Parts: sequence; C-alpha cells; structure tokens
Amino acid sequence: MKYELYYWPEIQGRGEYVRLALEEAGAAYVDVARGPRGSGAMMKMMEAHKGTPPFAPPFLKAGKLVIGQTANILLYLGGRHGLAPKTEAGKLWVHQLQLTITDLVLEIHDTHHPLGPSLYYEDQKPAARKRTVEFWSERVPKYLGYFEQLLTDNGGAYVTGRRLTYVDLSLFQIVAGLRYAFPRRMKAFEADIPGLVGLHDRIAGRPNIKAYLASERRIPFNEQGIFRRYRELDG
Repeated sequence: MKYELYYWPEIQGRGEYVRLALEEAGAAYVDVARGPRGSGAMMKMMEAHKGTPPFAPPFLKAGKLVIGQTANILLYLGGRHGLAPKTEAGKLWVHQLQLTITDLVLEIHDTHHPLGPSLYYEDQKPAARKRTVEFWSERVPKYLGYFEQLLTDNGGAYVTGRRLTYVDLSLFQIVAGLRYAFPRRMKAFEADIPGLVGLHDRIAGRPNIKAYLASERRIPFNEQGIFRRYRELDG
C-alpha cells in the first residue's frame, strides 16, 4: 500500500511525527501537499470526504481509510509496521505515551503563542517570555523527567525496552526541536536527561532515519512551525 500523507508543505509541525514513522518503516508514501497543486488537493480532500472528515492536517489516507490526528495515525501505523507492541495492553501503553507527547507539543507551541494562534508573536512577546520561563522551570523537567525515568526503569535502549516504537521516534523529534528552538536552555538542561540524549543519538543513527535526515524530504526547522527560535526566549 502506498500511503498519502496530508500536511502543510512548509513546516515539520505535527506531520513530522508521522513522517518519521513512515521513514523508519520504509513505507511507500507521498507527501501530497508538497507536490504540484498539493495544498489544493489537501483542502479538497478535507471538503470532499463525507461522513468522517478530518478536522485538520495531518491526516493519512490508507486505502479507503482516512485517519486524522497524529497519535491516532501512529496507533494505526505502529500496529502495521512493527513500531508498537503486539499485545493490546502494549499498544494502549505506547498510545498513552504518544498522547502525553501531544500535550508536550502543545505546551512547546504555547511558549511563543501563549495568547493564541490568531495573534502574531510580536503581539504577545511579554506573555511569551513569561510562559517560556515557566515552561523551562516547571514543565520541561516534568515531561522530560518522566520519559527519562521510563528509560532508566526499563533498562533498555528504548522507552519500552529493547524494541523501538513510534514513541522513541517522537522523542527524537522533541529533543531535536528543543535544541533548535532553545539552544542555550537545552544545552544547560541536557545533563539531567542523558538517557533521552542517548536515545536521540541512536535514532539519528538508524539507517532509514539517517538517510531521511540527509534528504530533501526532511523540511528544515523554521519560524513557522512548532519549534521556533527567538533569541529573547532562550534565556
């Protein structure tokens, strides 16, 4: 099956977590909106799909299925491509972890848009500075400390033990994104999360991911996506 991924063509965003899973699995897919007239095709797909329309990108077309929401897409791909445990309890566990990552991604976004996405960053700089301080003093230790503890407790190379899951790929993206958006803050914090730093490096060295990161398929981080670098927010 050749999958069709629908997401905005200029940013990594929430679609990147799906791309990483597809790339690691070696799955055939097309990033629809990045092709000719692709954004129009994406919007048409959303408008034309009756019954169970996706609310917003990303969504994945797999045969007759159209699956929305990043964590939901990964739940589907994980079972089909060996990126999740085989047991029902295991599948639910990694889905639960991915939903926790989804919460973290929203909090990362809110560091630069704490008053809402309808306002420009320049219209909410004071609130963004205040939110970022709280994010790094309270929220980052809580979230990343949780995943660091899971790595320690399981004693394996990956969050659930010896086998990679899509959660590990998503945590790679979290570390990479925080390094881009907050290079000074992240450098100071990494001593507290050696397990996650090691996980990031192992993922980056996996053959399929390494090839993807070096390819044009990997959209560079930029100031339109979730991870945005603003010097005044980086301490």
